[in-house]
Amino acid sequence: MKLYIKYMVSQRCKMLVKEELKLLGLHFVVVDLGTVEILEDITKEQHDLLKENLKRSGLDLLDDKKSILIERVKNLIIEMIHYSDALPNTNYSDYISKELDYDYTYLSNLFTEVKGITIQQFIIFNKIERVKELLLYDELNLTEISYKLNYSSVAHLSNQFKKITGLSPSFFKQLKLKRQENLENL
Repeated sequence: MKLYIKYMVSQRCKMLVKEELKLLGLHFVVVDLGTVEILEDITKEQHDLLKENLKRSGLDLLDDKKSILIERVKNLIIEMIHYSDALPNTNYSDYISKELDYDYTYLSNLFTEVKGITIQQFIIFNKIERVKELLLYDELNLTEISYKLNYSSVAHLSNQFKKITGLSPSFFKQLKLKRQENLENL
């Protein structure tokens, strides 16, 4: 049986869900971002208790099909951008449609209706968050980051970064250095 959990976006969330499942005597096969596959059927009491326990931790067990589908789209994008080594070489819309086995127009309209932004905007926001992360780690230069995240050029990445954050990537990186200096001077 598959369960879908909203706001499950990190390794810590996965560990928390595993613990909750163990407490309820449920045996999981797979615990991924936003999805859990358990061996047995879940009783109404177990479902309600799991929902209540997850809610206390900021997670939400999803019940309706639209919410589940939106969460699957979000988790696919988050996994693709933040946790995979390479982004797909195909068009994002084709990739999402193929992975979820739904028509992209349907997914896009549903996502926009529920979230108030387009899938493309959600992808851009996540890519910029990933750029920030990579800039802070200081392991890759901007050219390597733009290549890793499938930007057509460093200029394209920089323009998108500035549009979303209001800062250039180099200024953002300087802020990090200034913060480090200030901490060292305390």
